[in-house]
Amino acid sequence: MANDRLSIVLMALADPTRRAILSRLEQGEATVLELAAPFDLKLPTVSKHLKVLQRAGLISQGRKAQWRPCRLEPAALKDVSDWVERYRHAWEERHDRLDELLRGLQVGREEGLNAEGENRDQTGLHNRAGEAGDRHDPHV
Repeated sequence: MANDRLSIVLMALADPTRRAILSRLEQGEATVLELAAPFDLKLPTVSKHLKVLQRAGLISQGRKAQWRPCRLEPAALKDVSDWVERYRHAWEERHDRLDELLRGLQVGREEGLNAEGENRDQTGLHNRAGEAGDRHDPHV
């Protein structure tokens, strides 16, 4: 198992239940009971999820009388954001190349066949692909 901070945070974020818990904590502090309410999980299972999030530094628990409210600790998310940001140029470059390819295909299609499957001749008039004769000559 990886022990570096980024790996621990990414493993914690890999679970949809833990991501949902973080989404709820984005709205403010919540008790374990409040966090468990939307899930069909037993409290010990929710507590295990909370321990994973705590270990990753994504949440902390305070103490208010008998309650231990949880709160989001966004600093760990910044580490993930910084790591992902390093790769932004690669995916933006790939998206730009894909956009360019799609534009080229679209232009080729518009210059070649229209939606009815007709070829445009050099005059801009339509001829059915494979059809003999000149359709724009009224004497034919």
